Amino acid sequence: MNTTIDPLEKEKFSKMAEEWWDPTGKFKALHKFNPKRIEFIRDKLVEHFSIESDLENPFSNLDILDIGCGGGLLSEPMSRLGANVTGIDIVDKNINVAKTHSEEQNLEIDYKITTAEELALGKKKFDVILNMEVIEHVADLNLFIESCEKLLKKNGLLFFATLNRNILSFGLAIVGAEYILGWLPKGTHNWKKFITPEELKIIFRSSGLNITDIMGMKYNPIYDSWYLSEDTSVNYLGTAIKS
Repeated sequence: MNTTIDPLEKEKFSKMAEEWWDPTGKFKALHKFNPKRIEFIRDKLVEHFSIESDLENPFSNLDILDIGCGGGLLSEPMSRLGANVTGIDIVDKNINVAKTHSEEQNLEIDYKITTAEELALGKKKFDVILNMEVIEHVADLNLFIESCEKLLKKNGLLFFATLNRNILSFGLAIVGAEYILGWLPKGTHNWKKFITPEELKIIFRSSGLNITDIMGMKYNPIYDSWYLSEDTSVNYLGTAIKS
């Protein structure tokens, strides 16, 4: 059976697993832009599913799959908003950290050590799939997206976030973030696995998914924060639905 697992990526994230919930550790950059990711996801879900945003648990009727969940930085906020969350990851240490932390927070999240293609062999489908900072780490992108399509319900919404591939992204996301600023450990990303929005649209379309929205994410050094932008030259995120 073909697999989306890249052994080098698995080993890399296994070594960093204990630092998921340390805002000053190796996932510092992720903690910085996580609030903006959550805001984007929340707003799009409210719009797509016509949910009353002022409800205490607005996502109580949604089944959400968080692929490449890591330590649970997105799974937990979605659970707090009432969603039924399943988080999957190929790194057992990540899942152990996520389980421990969610239990400490009294959150019921179904964490599993598995891949999207393995999960797609079952009958379970989801209203929402989160593919945030995962695309650039898989070994077989076509298989990965095909598996996501199988896991998504007919009226479901898929979120993605990844990195564009150009000279600017190499300078900022690789040289700048990893080697100069030290936001991420050296070698976190492989620039060759970055993908342009145009390429991603083609792969999604061939798998039965249509991208409906793409936004850029930019860093403001003055306020030390991230914000949504029309500029997709480096970081970008968006949504997709079934054709």
